[in-house]
Amino acid sequence: MAVISSSTSQISPANERMYHQSALVGDWKGNWAGNNQEVGFKVVNIRGARAQVEYTHNGHTERGFAEVNGATITYGNVTVGTKDGKNLVLLFSSGVGKQTASLEKQAPPGSDNNLMGSWGGYSSDNGKSASFRVLAINDKEATVSVTTDGITRQGTGYLYKNVIMFGQSQISTKDGQNGTIIYQVGSKSFSVPVTKYPPADSSSSVDRTA
Repeated sequence: MAVISSSTSQISPANERMYHQSALVGDWKGNWAGNNQEVGFKVVNIRGARAQVEYTHNGHTERGFAEVNGATITYGNVTVGTKDGKNLVLLFSSGVGKQTASLEKQAPPGSDNNLMGSWGGYSSDNGKSASFRVLAINDKEATVSVTTDGITRQGTGYLYKNVIMFGQSQISTKDGQNGTIIYQVGSKSFSVPVTKYPPADSSSSVDRTA
């Protein structure tokens, strides 16, 4: 069993399929509608129906645990949700009235984020195919799902510069578009060249029905 650190999210596969809850994890910044004051919301992790969050408004930050309900997170008087994983709507509701804010997801610091996403490929040298999904990166840890030889493993990998190591496998990239998966079976190691799949929601994607 992998050691679960406080930064690791535990999202059920069913919730991920239905609500894409991992899209909520991250650092969001924006402004209130109306007075344009800065507001921030950070989802550190999601564990089942609880999320660890940080809510920054009026220059101070509150930290605590929030309720996860499908595609939204509620923290006190604040509810947040995202449709595309890039923009977050924040609704503040109290006895006095309602306020809304639009926030944008901030890119993770450093070069860590060029491994984010889904990678896959096939090696004609050894006939092996492999895929590596990087769902979240938090400091030196990455939430990953790796498929090699038809077996999928999920858990927490370790990030070092532009390499993520997970169990008997690792992925590396130089440019964020092309990479290599190396994995070991017994005493043999196999190398598979991989490329990053475009995000499913990218508006520039070619119509695949054509």
